[in-house]
Amino acid sequence: MTPILLSLRLSLFYVAYFVVIGVVLPFWPVWLTARGLDGAEIGLVLSLPFWIKLLTNPLVARAADRRGETRRPLILLAFGSLAGYALFAATAGFWSILAVTALSSLCFTAMLPLGDSLTVRTAAAHRLDYGRIRLWGSLSFILAASLGGAIFAGRSPELILGAVLVALALTLAASFALPEQRPALRGPDRGLIGLLADRRFLAFLAGASLIQASHGVLYGFGTLHWQAAGHAKDIIGWLWAEGVIAEILLFVFGARVLRRLGSARLLALGGAAAVLRWTLLGLSADLPVLVPVQLLHGLTFGATHLAAVTFLAQAAAPGLAATAQSLYSAVALGAVSGTVMLLSGALYEHLGGGAFFVMTALAIAGTMAALSLARRSPGARVHEEPPHEEPP
Repeated sequence: MTPILLSLRLSLFYVAYFVVIGVVLPFWPVWLTARGLDGAEIGLVLSLPFWIKLLTNPLVARAADRRGETRRPLILLAFGSLAGYALFAATAGFWSILAVTALSSLCFTAMLPLGDSLTVRTAAAHRLDYGRIRLWGSLSFILAASLGGAIFAGRSPELILGAVLVALALTLAASFALPEQRPALRGPDRGLIGLLADRRFLAFLAGASLIQASHGVLYGFGTLHWQAAGHAKDIIGWLWAEGVIAEILLFVFGARVLRRLGSARLLALGGAAAVLRWTLLGLSADLPVLVPVQLLHGLTFGATHLAAVTFLAQAAAPGLAATAQSLYSAVALGAVSGTVMLLSGALYEHLGGGAFFVMTALAIAGTMAALSLARRSPGARVHEEPPHEEPP
């Protein structure tokens, strides 16, 4: 199979998966409101996937690693996600919605770390560039979120659920198109305990978790903070889009950056950018500050994520690739980010824009952990760039 065709098949998975997120993230609260849920109930429903991810993702990935395959579990998870979301059509009231959320989240949240694991290993084997495959997910997120506003305006909220089901059906189809992969050669099977006993892995997990979690106030209250500062909704929309565009640019040039820095130093760079970003946001909500600050999203999220998947691909022992990716997703993007998001409400209520300074403290701690990782891996960067293919 040609490298271009492989890249296309992998990219289609990210396109379809992030269309789902591009609909759910901005518009699912609208659907929940239409079903009669109040603010507190919506908050519980939206936070549940964070904890489901922590409990189930590593177990699902460990089972995939033991079988030595990723494509078939992804197909099963995509089917389970579609079936789970289809059940929302029959829900009535908070408890039934909460139960279906748990079921659908169990499948949907486990898909991305498995997809990342498959993509990183395929990219290494065929000299592809992970970042240039992954960026199509960011592009589809922007398109889904922006077009969704125009499509759903003035129409029944049930159209939101319909759009999610269509996007999940496309994700299922894209999962069938994913490449097969030979099982990894297995070393001594130490499982999760062995992985968690690795000091380098723990330093990485601490750094990535704290840097990713430091986005909590921005994700939860950035829009409200900017509205309170007098910025119009269209300006705020462009500020969010600017951040995702910066993330895409990082993915385009990420392989070159990794070649120079290595994953540990790239993680530290993401943390340092987060320290600067949250400090500036705590000091000012003026537009001349916000415009350049939003460009830092390419480093605070994009560089952190790229460093994470690259480090895990290099550090995980054979037969633990998907497990390592899922553990990162469960802890960094699940438990730690979920806890910070939960606390962000109280922080913003009492401190307003000063809540960003608390995020600065988290970013400082994450950067220190990343620097500790870099000291533990003195020469690692020579081997850590994922092989890639230059575009035609």
